[in-house]
Amino acid sequence: MPLSKLFTPVTIPTRSGAGLMLRNRVVLPPMCQYAVDKTDGVPTDWQLVHLGSMAHGGFSLIVTEASAVVPEGRISDRDAGIWNEEQVQSWARVNEYVHAHGAATAIQLAHAGAKAWG
Repeated sequence: MPLSKLFTPVTIPTRSGAGLMLRNRVVLPPMCQYAVDKTDGVPTDWQLVHLGSMAHGGFSLIVTEASAVVPEGRISDRDAGIWNEEQVQSWARVNEYVHAHGAATAIQLAHAGAKAWG
């Protein structure tokens, strides 16, 4: 019986033309985790372990949780963010770990609009 296409590599076209090669077609969608320790939006070891375990588990593309682009646009005060350098550096650490374990990453940028927490 032929191997299911779910577990075969796939290349996603990119603007550069190089394409993003994924080891399979299993993708982890973004989720609202509300899991930062402080209200500063900085991802922690929780994100590293959670998303890293998904890479270990075989996902080929991991889309991080909804991450606020400004503090006033968060859904809750425990949302991850990407509005300052400390957050960017923390996400970079998670990103590097996930990449080292065979998965690609993407981020869901978020702003809650009129329902924002801040």
